[in-house]
Amino acid sequence: MGKTPRCRANLDGAIMILGIETSVEHVGVALGDSRGIRAHSMLASDRRHAESLTPMIKFVMQQAEVSMEDLSAIAVDVGPGLFTGMRVGIAAAQSIAWSLELPMVPVCSLDAVAMNTDWSEDVVAASLDARRGEVYWALYRMRGAGAEPQRLTEPVVTSPEELAIHLADRAESVVCVGSGFQRHAAFFDQSAFANIVGPQSQFPTASSVVTLAAHRIAADATVSAREIQPLYLRAPDAEINWTTREAQK
Repeated sequence: MGKTPRCRANLDGAIMILGIETSVEHVGVALGDSRGIRAHSMLASDRRHAESLTPMIKFVMQQAEVSMEDLSAIAVDVGPGLFTGMRVGIAAAQSIAWSLELPMVPVCSLDAVAMNTDWSEDVVAASLDARRGEVYWALYRMRGAGAEPQRLTEPVVTSPEELAIHLADRAESVVCVGSGFQRHAAFFDQSAFANIVGPQSQFPTASSVVTLAAHRIAADATVSAREIQPLYLRAPDAEINWTTREAQK
């Protein structure tokens, strides 16, 4: 395993982070540091993540008046999410990190979704639509505006019914955010405990990826490019389809 590169500050002393978000139905790129976001862009990609990502990185860097030599670290959403999108984002992030000898920060998409909520004393449930009648989800406690949420459960993939049962069993008010709740709202609308946040907050953003990465860089929690792994939670669809086909022979 290679040594993790050091996170170096640029000329004005800032730790400049490039954040990449491709785990869902859009492509997002952001630039920022512990002081805030310098520039960001999001584009509904219709699964054209590979075509959209490189021009967006160039655009955001131009908007922020930042060059590649100014970067200190690369952050990327590693999932769970769309398999192809995740692979495109991770490969691009690794290539940049390798070429510039920069450290990386892997960010879970559900952690980023949880960041879409306002601060709350209630438990926050972040969920993304996993398709095929399933959802990805995890539970959190919020530590304050802009702070990294505390994960109460590890990310899992289940049916929306199982998630609804889990929330009901907790018997406490839960703030629910993400496309999993929007897509499967019928399972939660009648719940006395689930309070669903509006659809404008249903996806992770590159800005949240940068914000989370800044916290982890401050805690010296970076990795090398070769250590980055996608968080699938289940086998890719192509593998599942192949297994099903073989079983039917």
